[in-house]
Amino acid sequence: MSIALGQQVTDFTAKATGDQDIKLSALNGTKVVLFFYPKDNTPGCTSEVQAFRDHYQSFREADTIIFGISRDSLKSHDNFQQKHQLPFELISDPDETLCNLFDVIKLKKLYGKEYMGIERSTFLIDRKGILQHEWRKVRIKHHVEDVLQAAQAIE
Repeated sequence: MSIALGQQVTDFTAKATGDQDIKLSALNGTKVVLFFYPKDNTPGCTSEVQAFRDHYQSFREADTIIFGISRDSLKSHDNFQQKHQLPFELISDPDETLCNLFDVIKLKKLYGKEYMGIERSTFLIDRKGILQHEWRKVRIKHHVEDVLQAAQAIE
């Protein structure tokens, strides 16, 4: 069961880098970007986190917090965050709670093998916790700019 556009996002608490527990309801009053990516330290995921990093200040000016989410461990996330000097936290979702909430686990193919993995997806939540935008099957080029424009357009 996933969340539809215009619906309240189910509250959650998740473990993140910086030894933090992220509670969605505690972020009310601020816009939130949740971007799901397949795996730390892979080329596409590295490009995506770097793009969010490079636009971080513009997101902050739009009163928007960014969180990256994958199934990787907090230890892997800590290393990835430090290696790329990411100014935002990464959420570890090893049991796929958030992945399932946002319906991002999909059948994928790589070199002829099928497996269940995270489909690169981004979600923008407004100040009241309502899902305002979603991007699925994300292509990285210009994606972060599109998300930033959407965040800037929400009051």
